[in-house]
Amino acid sequence: MFTGIITDIGIVTGVEMRGDMRARIQCGYDMDSVDMGASIACDGVCLTVIAKGPDWFDVDISAETVSKTNIGANGWNNGKRLNLERALKVGDELGGHIVSGHVDGVAEIVDMRDEGDSTRLVFDAPPYLARFIAPKGSVALNGTSLTVNEVDGNRFGINLIPHTQEVTTWGDAKTGDMVNLEIDTLARYVARLAEADLS
Repeated sequence: MFTGIITDIGIVTGVEMRGDMRARIQCGYDMDSVDMGASIACDGVCLTVIAKGPDWFDVDISAETVSKTNIGANGWNNGKRLNLERALKVGDELGGHIVSGHVDGVAEIVDMRDEGDSTRLVFDAPPYLARFIAPKGSVALNGTSLTVNEVDGNRFGINLIPHTQEVTTWGDAKTGDMVNLEIDTLARYVARLAEADLS
């Protein structure tokens, strides 16, 4: 489990296509404190550390994960910057919301504009996920816990404050980017309960 509070920015330094995709990610974590088999959310995708060095770790990414995330939509090439978060430990501060690292789909940035010091982004979500997104609710976008401002059909908007843009990869965002979207677990269960009440 994760919180959607990004703790490092990683850089893809190598990609190999084997049976699955293998990627090497450079990071600022003290890798002595990261166990083999540990989970690290990379742009919101929960991946397992299978090898590591002083300032890097390797992950295997299944074809299923590639097809369901922006790894397939955007590609991970050398130099690609990724939002990183280590798994939540008991006693850690829960500053965002509960994030599983199981990406539900991808959303497209369809509009960006400055609003004061912040940046307003509008996303187009797949219809099967849009129904789980509500104003003032939470979503994880590229692993970042963000609050939804408004919803209009399949589109929803969020605001990025300068701090978020500085400490994550959101400062690199541009219109047309595909981003990993994980809906709030609470929203999923509330919708499921509502469906059960209707049947």
